[in-house]
Amino acid sequence: MSDREPDTRRLAARSLAAGDATGWFEKLYAEAAAGTAEVPWDVPAPSRHLAAWAQARGLDGHGRRALVVGCGLGRDAEFLAGLGFAVTAFDISGTAVRTARQRHPGSAVTYVVADLLDPPAAWRGGFGLVLESNNVQALPADVRARAIANVGPLVAPGGTLLVLAAAATGSAEGPPWPLSRAEIDAFGGEGPGGAALETVSVERIADGGETLVARWRAEFRAAG
Repeated sequence: MSDREPDTRRLAARSLAAGDATGWFEKLYAEAAAGTAEVPWDVPAPSRHLAAWAQARGLDGHGRRALVVGCGLGRDAEFLAGLGFAVTAFDISGTAVRTARQRHPGSAVTYVVADLLDPPAAWRGGFGLVLESNNVQALPADVRARAIANVGPLVAPGGTLLVLAAAATGSAEGPPWPLSRAEIDAFGGEGPGGAALETVSVERIADGGETLVARWRAEFRAAG
């Protein structure tokens, strides 16, 4: 194994030291595009926890809209599009969005640049499925609550929010910085129209690996 510091940790540390909580995402994708860094979640398959959840529910997206928060290079967005959803997928990194479009020519997914800390007002209450997968865990504590509060209101009445996140790591260094149960519960604090989302399930899943030892998979539903 290489002793080189992970690119995510190196770039996040520099960004946070400069008082910028999110700038490191663009730096990571830009360096990766130049061949000087690696994006650790750049894998061809969708999240297996998303795929298992969808299979267990026989998920059918036809006639429904989905939003993928922090879509990165598009693996989960393309998976949901394959299930029939009309998918909007956003990332704060312009390089990530451009790369996703290039990797998936002819894709039905609408890839856009947007910021979870200030999402477009037109998106409120607009999506039958909102997927927040492993993004808030990459934010420091001082902006995390704001990010969490911005997710639930994007769900349409009767819609579903699925949250996937690190629950525990073998190191205090990050990113990722694992989410507490209280932070997971906070995703249900507000849905469309300001009403709380119903907690359908919160699972803590053993996940193995060198550092990541557990994950959250939480499902919330908006009244409709």
